[in-house]
This record gives sequence, C-alpha cells and structure tokens, in this order.
Amino acid sequence: MILSPSLLSANFSRLAEELQALEAAGVTWLHLDVMDGAYVPNITFGPPLIKALRPGSGLFFDVHLMVQDPSRYIRNFRDAGADMLVIHAEADRHPQRTLSAIREMGCKAGVALNPGTDLGAIRWLINDMDMLLLMSVNPGFSGQAFIPATFDKIRAARSLMDACGGEDVLIQVDGGVCPENTAQLVEAGADVLVSGSAFFGHKPYGARLAAFMKPLEGRQTRPALQVAALWQPSGHFNV
Repeated sequence: MILSPSLLSANFSRLAEELQALEAAGVTWLHLDVMDGAYVPNITFGPPLIKALRPGSGLFFDVHLMVQDPSRYIRNFRDAGADMLVIHAEADRHPQRTLSAIREMGCKAGVALNPGTDLGAIRWLINDMDMLLLMSVNPGFSGQAFIPATFDKIRAARSLMDACGGEDVLIQVDGGVCPENTAQLVEAGADVLVSGSAFFGHKPYGARLAAFMKPLEGRQTRPALQVAALWQPSGHFNV
C-alpha cells in the first residue's frame, strides 16, 4: 500500500518543513487537492504553490484536480511540477482526450469518481489511465466521515478493470481514511490511500506512517502496486 498524505491538512505556515518531515518519515507520495470554488464549494491553491514546493521536494506529486473543465489547466500544473494529474469524470466533457494529453506531457493520468458516480463512467477509459481515484466522501472539505458503500465500489472497480485489461491501473481511495480501515480498504482492492487530518494531526509522521502500515503486516501486495512503488518524480517540470 502507498500512503499519499493530503497537503490540505498540513501546516500551511511551514509547508517546506512539512514536506521535509514527510520524506524523513519515509513517505513517498504527496496528494495535492486543487479546488476551484466552482466544481466543489471550496478554493485551495493553484500551480504557483506547487511550483514553489517542487524544487525542495523529492516526493511524487499526486495532483487531484477538483476543477471544472480541467483540460484548460493541465499544462500549467504539469509545468509547475505535477507527476500525476487526476481529473474528475464528472467535470470534463471529453475525458479521454484530456487523459491522452496528460500522458503526452509526461505525467501519469488518473480519473476520479464521486461517491454517487457509477463505474460505467470509466468503462471505456481504462486503457487511457494509470489510476482510478474513488472518493469515499463528497469532495470539497477534509474531515468528513467515510462512506461505507465505498468498500463494495472498490471491489467492483477492481473486477471491472481486471476484466478490461486494466490490471496495472491503481485504485486510490480518498476521504475518511485512517489506520482503522486501512486493512479493509486494501483487502477490497485499494492500492493507494489518501489521508488528511487522520495523518497530519498525529505527529511524529514516522510513527503515524507505521500506524497505517501495521494492519497490513503479512499481507500480499498486488504486482501492479509493486511497480507503482517505483514511480519517482519525473523531472519534467520547469522550476
């Protein structure tokens, strides 16, 4: 399992130090929630913040675009330092075209689905994506309670992708993730878990990472996940 802590819950007055502490703790990915105030009822940050953080960090930047018409912004986020760009199927009129463009720019490409969105939305996108993000809360704010139906949705998503040639596509889960449900999520088929307040609210980060990993001791890891663990920042960004 890969843990991708959500920057939204970090101490924004000391972000550079927070990223250094994550790397020192053994964290390899960072989840960056970009919200535009239109697609979701919240506004966070844009490319300038990511560009400012990029030079001092060796973390894999997992950028979640909760924005309307994301194709308008993918190049800006790519140039700022994103390693993966995840778009919402509900927010893009032509997601296949956008996913192809993301890959052509040298980034990993992902699709996110809201809790109420059926998996049929990605049926014909599986060969164009590297990761599926299943929202286990309604997007917009951190600290929400996990939606239990997500477990069945993860299982159904894994079955769909394996049946359609997407064995290497990762499943990421975002919302209400904590050490208490880590094992269930991974057993259902999740590969990457996003955690915000349940991670950043418990220092030291090394001990907190261990708390997320402990329920998985002795469990088998999917081959696709072993490959993903080797993903590194691409170095394509301009700084």
